[in-house]
Amino acid sequence: MNNQPALSKSLKVYQIVFLGLAWMTPMIFFTVYGVAYDAAGGQMALAYLIAFLAIFFTAYSYSRMVKAYPIAGSAYTYTKKAIHPRLGFLVGWALLLDYIFSPIIAILTFGIFMHTEFPSIPVYVWVIVMNIILALVNIVGIKSVARISGISVVVQILFISLFCLFIIKDIATGQASSSTLFSLHPFLASDVPFTTIFSGAALICFCFLGFDAVTTMAEETIQPKKTIPKAIFLIVCIAAVMYIAISYFTQIAYPGFTFTNPDNAAYTLVKLVGGNLLSSLFITVLIIATFTQGVSSVTSVTRFLYALGRESVLPQKVFSYIHPTFKTPVVNILLVTAFSFLGMFIDLNTAVTFVSFGALTAFTFVNVSVIAHFYIKLKKRSFTETILYLIFPLIGAAFIGWLLTLLNKDTLLIGVAWLTVGFLYLFVKSRLSAPFVKRDHSKVTVPEK
Repeated sequence: MNNQPALSKSLKVYQIVFLGLAWMTPMIFFTVYGVAYDAAGGQMALAYLIAFLAIFFTAYSYSRMVKAYPIAGSAYTYTKKAIHPRLGFLVGWALLLDYIFSPIIAILTFGIFMHTEFPSIPVYVWVIVMNIILALVNIVGIKSVARISGISVVVQILFISLFCLFIIKDIATGQASSSTLFSLHPFLASDVPFTTIFSGAALICFCFLGFDAVTTMAEETIQPKKTIPKAIFLIVCIAAVMYIAISYFTQIAYPGFTFTNPDNAAYTLVKLVGGNLLSSLFITVLIIATFTQGVSSVTSVTRFLYALGRESVLPQKVFSYIHPTFKTPVVNILLVTAFSFLGMFIDLNTAVTFVSFGALTAFTFVNVSVIAHFYIKLKKRSFTETILYLIFPLIGAAFIGWLLTLLNKDTLLIGVAWLTVGFLYLFVKSRLSAPFVKRDHSKVTVPEK
């Protein structure tokens, strides 16, 4: 009988949604606004709509696979079970880029904005403080993370709503360039090439990351086969409504908006919309948002490492350890905290590069896994099943795969180099030991409360 402590099963739909939105950070729209605006040629609303369509099919694939395998591991588990363990490892290795650098993005963003507010305190001091706080919150337990995430998400949604109301007021009072709230112009390509808009959509997909991260908490969720799929679609749809709404209103109200520095373009936009009062509120909300993004990011990566450790892909005694009191993977949390101190030495663009490649690679193979598991293995091939288990995931895989090729050459080279390291690790491990997948945890269950 295995007496090893297990993850605590306690999360409900609304908590999963808050965790996913907190990981996604709705305010990410503003932090990447300048870069995304340039990449999409100013056609933000159309680029976000395209990104949403690509993500929607992938979200559907995630909802199918989490029902088939309601355990921690995300794309790694799905590819391993549906296709092959070795391919699953490489997909998990790519996904590790997404997960392990996401806390660094949050920490760096937090440090940059806190340094802006308090110039006398260096960025690296905020990085250290943030790391320690994130570790403590995650060690205490998943419920504390969910509560903090819920408060942060509500604050972010309220700010985004207030921002849109300010723009609507400008339109209604004639202070904006447009006198109408309804226009198709933001969704028309105009003179901007479609390749430019799709390149923007590839970058903008980064803003939707979060719906996939919640699958790593399947073993801490009540009735995960029902709860996780429902939460995934809620997360994606809520995010899409917010992102497209902000893009739409800003494009019709301020079509001639320009900026000199992409890094602070959003601050310039917010100041244009609401003056000093709204811009001060913007900084406060953004700091809160990046903090909770960091909390959720650490939660996700530590559960993913737990899954890899339990499968003996990584050293089992270290990465699958669960603290008997807190019921959390404490060793993983401490290791991620140590790694996140890299935030003192690398820049934000480098971290985003790692995350983009890892996420889009994982998304592609999750779509392929649906075809392999349901259509090929289980032979679900009726007319309706062919649409659900072949056509939909095929569209998702093709769409995401194409967006992956639109990333810049440096990103692709770094990604290939990382995969090469993973392949070498896999080769050496297979030579020195037995096959790394020793046990099948697809039927692992944790008693529900």
